[in-house]
Amino acid sequence: MSDRPWSGSIHSQAHQRERSSPISSHQITTKSWFYSVLGIYLVSGLSISAWLVRVPAIAQELNLSAGPLGLLLLTQTVGAFLSVSASGMVVMKLGAQKTLWLTFALMMVGGLGLAVGVSFLHSVLVAGIGLGLFGLGQATYSVGANVQGAAVERALKKQRMPLMHGCFSIGTVIGSIVGTAMTAVGVSVFWHMLSVYIVAIILVVLSLRNTRHEGEDIHPGTTGLMAIVSSDEGQGTFTIRHAWSEKRTVLLGIFVLGMALAEGSANDWVALALTDGYGASASVGAVGYGLFVAAMTTGRLLGTGLLNMYGRVAVMRVACILAVIGLGTFVVSPWIGLGMVAIFVWGTGAALGFPVGMSAAADDPFRASARVSVV
Repeated sequence: MSDRPWSGSIHSQAHQRERSSPISSHQITTKSWFYSVLGIYLVSGLSISAWLVRVPAIAQELNLSAGPLGLLLLTQTVGAFLSVSASGMVVMKLGAQKTLWLTFALMMVGGLGLAVGVSFLHSVLVAGIGLGLFGLGQATYSVGANVQGAAVERALKKQRMPLMHGCFSIGTVIGSIVGTAMTAVGVSVFWHMLSVYIVAIILVVLSLRNTRHEGEDIHPGTTGLMAIVSSDEGQGTFTIRHAWSEKRTVLLGIFVLGMALAEGSANDWVALALTDGYGASASVGAVGYGLFVAAMTTGRLLGTGLLNMYGRVAVMRVACILAVIGLGTFVVSPWIGLGMVAIFVWGTGAALGFPVGMSAAADDPFRASARVSVV
């Protein structure tokens, strides 16, 4: 890379950072880096499931029906939308590592703010602000994690993105099991979330100590939404605006939007749908959410082999059909047993959409950050 005319100042800055760091990126093996990125994804799943599994309890504590609860959950979505709109600039300016530190702190502050608002203040406003801050941090945290994931995937020269997102799903499974147990024994939302977040803080500190700079994907200190690129197409600049003008990138974004909707609607509503729609108990609602994230985990862990064997397009066609069948059956089924089966089919179908979309967006390392943020 040193023979490229633009690389000198960038790499000299990187070497200066490495000399000032207790552990240089050269001392971190690719294997350690990979395991650390898995930890970053695991923490994200734990942090989200800590409050998602308690949605029925949150609604009960704040005395919210489905409509006002939907508005409360919308604050997280608004925060995430605002965050991801600026994520390209943030990641390109700070680098993925610093971005992950900053956004993880926002997630912890927001999540604990939600817990305080629910358990102690019984305030919808405080809970909404907390959820908004959580969304603000989590969306850009995901972009940073995906940029790191794409970089380590290229370093390994193997497709590993579904496995990384599988670790996110493992985090949600662990979180749902813990949440179900906490719900069954009557632990408040605050003490449940605080205990999970203490574990998350320990994990993210250990993981981020062993990550590398993502190299050519992002150049910290670059002015504005611009990556310096050099490829067969020639040397130049590639901005967020350029990524928005690419038909392939926009279509990938629409695809991921649909799959994220299939996944996100389950995350937000499965537990409450089981309690309000099917008449199940809160603990059964938590089990239903756990079943969905278990299906997501299964799909992601098995998906890598299928993708390598059959390719992205064929696998995703089958996956999308499964997601539609599962979601449709869950909506119309009059029996909770069939509804539970539908949840598993739904989760299995929705599992690969997000990681496959991110991996496809990051195919070109020189344009990865801009494209990932757009998608």
